Amino acid sequence: MEKALLITVKLKSAKDNWRLEDIAEELEELAVACGAEILDDVSYSCERPTSNFFIGRGKAEEIGLMCQELEADTVIFSCDLSGTQQRNLEEVIGKKTIDRTQLILDIFAKHAKSPEGKMQVELAQLEYLMPRLIGKGLILSRTGGGIGTSGPGETRLEVDRRRIRKRIDKLRDDLKHYGVHRINVKKKRKENAVPTVALVGYTNAGKSTLLNALTGAGQVVADSMFTTLDTLSKSLSLPNGEHVVVSDTVGFLNDLPHDLIEAFKATLEEVVDADLLIHVLDVAHPRVYERSQAVFSVLKELKADSKVIITVLNKIDLLDDLTWLEKLKHDFPGSIAISATLGQNLDVLLEEIQQKFSARMERLEVRIPHARMDLVDLFYREGKVEDIKYLQEGIEVKLVLPKITCDRLLTNKEIKRIR
Repeated sequence: MEKALLITVKLKSAKDNWRLEDIAEELEELAVACGAEILDDVSYSCERPTSNFFIGRGKAEEIGLMCQELEADTVIFSCDLSGTQQRNLEEVIGKKTIDRTQLILDIFAKHAKSPEGKMQVELAQLEYLMPRLIGKGLILSRTGGGIGTSGPGETRLEVDRRRIRKRIDKLRDDLKHYGVHRINVKKKRKENAVPTVALVGYTNAGKSTLLNALTGAGQVVADSMFTTLDTLSKSLSLPNGEHVVVSDTVGFLNDLPHDLIEAFKATLEEVVDADLLIHVLDVAHPRVYERSQAVFSVLKELKADSKVIITVLNKIDLLDDLTWLEKLKHDFPGSIAISATLGQNLDVLLEEIQQKFSARMERLEVRIPHARMDLVDLFYREGKVEDIKYLQEGIEVKLVLPKITCDRLLTNKEIKRIR
């Protein structure tokens, strides 16, 4: 296990409500998710970063001495470092030094399972590496494993700029092919009038657990950050028989680097294209308000903050003080308190989802020929059959269907609408 010293830095000019200790706690969670053994953590509050060392040479030398005393292998910064800052810090500290973006990318590399997800991670890592291929810092001489080296592997450290650019171009081309497949899937959903719902929220808020509870998806869950990286979509039948597609998405993070949002735009397309968002909040976490703000910050960057959103207050089973839950209900009007783990109030959530899509449904009664049992199958598959009678003159069906499906079916002369 790699031994790490954590360095938390907060700029006094930062316009957010995150305290220094909050940033330090989250950095520790990220490092643990990477498999690091935390030796110690140091926090600094700075007026502004310096161009050469971010925290100044004097503090860098102090960190170097601490590394020698603790026998640390790696120094992890909570902030993003430029290539120059990272190289200078490594030279002074004498240990591998990585920043927050590199740490997040390492977690992504560990959790990416699909070919597309792995390519997205590798592309993001290579684009991160490109501006750092200057000079003779320790970053160019790393030949071992450890945090910050997951993904493409050691070969990435041995190639030059030209070969990296070539690999980046190849990855972008390959990802375009996956994009064409996604476009075709979305086109088919629209043609079939299938509404889409995307689960969004801070990492480890319980989105995958909720997807499993609603659809039986069998998505892997763990009490860890960024367990889900690859988007998973499953069909969900609402109480009125309407079918919707629910997608689990990658978790958000406070101050998620813009470059990472750009790199994972394909994964986040499910959020942009969804008809409805379910914002999952971990009410048992002390920074629930700050995390909510962080989620909406990312949604705003994706231009998805104006969508219809249902706020879900998850993990109520972990609360001891119910007055805290009442306060959250007041502060998040229209929210629904649930426990995805125990299945509490999921029926209320389903009714709310149904209500949001109710305008899309239509109740009708039709008569079809006995020979068109394929239409009966379609009625059960696409809507909710309330009554069915097999009469001499045909099959009479009372049902609820999406309006767009009704309009398409009623153009068929074999289908006679009774009312």
